[in-house]
Amino acid sequence: MKKFIIALMLSPLLFSCGNEEERDPVKDSLTAVTNDLGGEVKEKDSTIESFLRSFNEIQDNLDMIKEKEKIISMSTKDGEKELQSSQKDQIVADIQQIYELMAKNKQNLASMNGKLKKANLKMTELEKMIERITSQLGDKEAEVGDLKAQLEKMNLEVQNLTMNIEEEKQESQAKTEKLNTAFYAFGTSKELIKQGVLTKEGGFIGIGKAEKLKNDFNKSYFTKIDLTQTTSIPLGTKKAKLITSHPSSAYKLEGSKDKVEKISITNPEEFWSSSKYLVIVVD
Repeated sequence: MKKFIIALMLSPLLFSCGNEEERDPVKDSLTAVTNDLGGEVKEKDSTIESFLRSFNEIQDNLDMIKEKEKIISMSTKDGEKELQSSQKDQIVADIQQIYELMAKNKQNLASMNGKLKKANLKMTELEKMIERITSQLGDKEAEVGDLKAQLEKMNLEVQNLTMNIEEEKQESQAKTEKLNTAFYAFGTSKELIKQGVLTKEGGFIGIGKAEKLKNDFNKSYFTKIDLTQTTSIPLGTKKAKLITSHPSSAYKLEGSKDKVEKISITNPEEFWSSSKYLVIVVD
């Protein structure tokens, strides 16, 4: 397995050790990425780590595909007549898993391309790495297509199997969209209580009650956002207080002494980790 995140944290000198003939071009590119980004790595480490996690997953999937291909090759080397029913079922299951892994790789690749377009960094070497991975996945797709054709000639029941790439992609996109979806609502305490978002509880004989999110709060009153795209929410109010749970280190209220212009989300992943619903009481 090629674990690039660890490699990034090591000195680039480590990549120069060993036999030159065994050099990995992707790792070489990673070294160049480290040099290319220089001091920006620390500032944009979350972006880089996100890329590297995707690279790692793609590489792990490719390793799994390779293992599955070897298993199928070993199982079919003597021809179909030697195969037991259970072996045939396993081959069909293995090749379907190969398709699913390839679909996940394509989704990861599309995600990396999207992040690259949005990243405000010099990404020359990352672009080269993505190009290499794209080429590698194309070659693997053709290779798996040939494998399927060979199995079909042996009358194994794989002709009805499909890559399911679009289906897998849509499912993966739906999951990604769900993970990246958040909601917010803000208003006066009175307004939010009236709209069924908040309730007041606690206190003593009516004094000192505190607002909190209702158990069955009115979700239709919230605005839906993509948390990867929304880094600030305009407020334009005198005061603002967060009711839902969000780490104070992940946001800041910005504006002048007498006015809160907006809430800036400085660390989206941390900010939305406790709750995907944001409620702000304004005054």
